[in-house]
Amino acid sequence: MPALLLAALCAAPGAAHAAGMPQLDFSTPLTIAQVVWGAIIFALLYILVSRWGLPQVETVLAHRASVIASDLDAARSAKVESDAAVRELTEATAKARSEAQLAVNAAMDEAKRAAEAKTAAVNARLDEQLRSAETQIAQARATAMAALPEVATDAATALIARLTGRAADPAAVSAEVARHLAPAQG
Repeated sequence: MPALLLAALCAAPGAAHAAGMPQLDFSTPLTIAQVVWGAIIFALLYILVSRWGLPQVETVLAHRASVIASDLDAARSAKVESDAAVRELTEATAKARSEAQLAVNAAMDEAKRAAEAKTAAVNARLDEQLRSAETQIAQARATAMAALPEVATDAATALIARLTGRAADPAAVSAEVARHLAPAQG
């Protein structure tokens, strides 16, 4: 197979000339001159690019790589700083929360103590007012109960006088009122 391929490549210029492709006919001096000048131009371009163009590209790439590396270093240091700042902020926030919670708890305890003191004072005052009111009620009841026989006797005497048209016996009315009021006063 490789021999067949080699034979085909060697026959290609002759077959190309026979087929009408004069640019591949190396028997003419023009084609040889074009190939020589093409090789010279290619060599000059190769030397120019390798000696002048590629070093400039390499310089640009090296500068770009150093800029990228410095940017990455700056980003890493900024990340380290930001991580430290976040850690400090988290610690400060936690500390502030704990201090605030302590202050709230202390304020609540103080408010509870103040409320308990006020409640005790109000309860003491209300107890005193209740005892005073009960004493006044007892005195008023005693006064009313003491005046009740006299009022009942006067009312019964007036009622009997009006119903019968004559004056009632005050001693009998008083005895009857006392008899009826005795169970109520006991």
